[in-house]
Amino acid sequence: MHRKLNVALVGATGMVGRKILEILEERNFPINNLHVLASSRSVGLELDFRGKKYIVNELNAESFNHVDLAFFAAGGAISEVYVPTAVSKGVIIIDNSSVFRMDPSVPLIVPEVNPEAVMKNKGILANPNCSTIQAVLPLKALHHSYKIKRVVFSTYQAVSGSGTKGYKDLQEGIKGNNPEFYPHPIAFNCIPHIDYFLKNGYTKEEMKMMEETKKILNDHSIGITATTVRVPVFYGHSESINIEFEKAFKMEEVREILRDMPGIILLDEPSDNIYPLASFAQGKDEVFVGRLRKDESVEYGLNLWVVADNIRKGAATNAVQIAELLLEKDLIGCS
Repeated sequence: MHRKLNVALVGATGMVGRKILEILEERNFPINNLHVLASSRSVGLELDFRGKKYIVNELNAESFNHVDLAFFAAGGAISEVYVPTAVSKGVIIIDNSSVFRMDPSVPLIVPEVNPEAVMKNKGILANPNCSTIQAVLPLKALHHSYKIKRVVFSTYQAVSGSGTKGYKDLQEGIKGNNPEFYPHPIAFNCIPHIDYFLKNGYTKEEMKMMEETKKILNDHSIGITATTVRVPVFYGHSESINIEFEKAFKMEEVREILRDMPGIILLDEPSDNIYPLASFAQGKDEVFVGRLRKDESVEYGLNLWVVADNIRKGAATNAVQIAELLLEKDLIGCS
């Protein structure tokens, strides 16, 4: 039997933090005491949860006393400082930043894809990058059947993936105002630049997708490359995924595999203009897959179009699903 948990939410006033709060309420997650935490700028703000007002408190080293589970949604700098503090007090952490994702001792989890990894929990569980989360659902299903040799990611990512600053740049850009966050105008434009550039010419976002995908699928033999692009859409990341398999496949088998994969909805009737759209995915937790077709430039190639709400499934919902997985596996909250 599970008891109700004492839960802390770090970064409670941010875009992802507020969405985690919303999803905890939607999914009736068992909470006894809730602590909403943020920086000094947000102290005193009120947040609604289950019909009650919660006052935002300032994050500090004492914030995690008598806490069972903490969601971190405040960025890498905060996670780097406060996650070890919380773990030392016996708190289980679900971290949304990139700080711990590639740490070999930290499970990187998408519950529909690698739920078994939660058993390796040593106090910290990492929530993958938003663009990685939606990609690995179809990849996992197909890798199991045909073994993936190579993947090419091309992403079209919403401004909400940059938080409130990116969102505001698009709002203001539509009005004709200059950007304050992005290096170029995002309104009526596409920017092939997400996160900072590395010495190899890739951006950090591209490297995240490449490295995280291999870790989640537990196969470092897959060749992966990526180009990530910011587009003038408020919510919903879209991805063109080109896959090369090691053996032959039949298109109807591929469709059946994707239909049967938990968390995926197949929308693939191009003759009726039915395919995944960012506007349709907004506010939903599923990953939508369509535009299936063979890549005729290679022997065993396939093209997919994959869309999901980057703030829900790409961040907040996945984090809450990880917490639910901890409960399901009796790794937290057992009386």
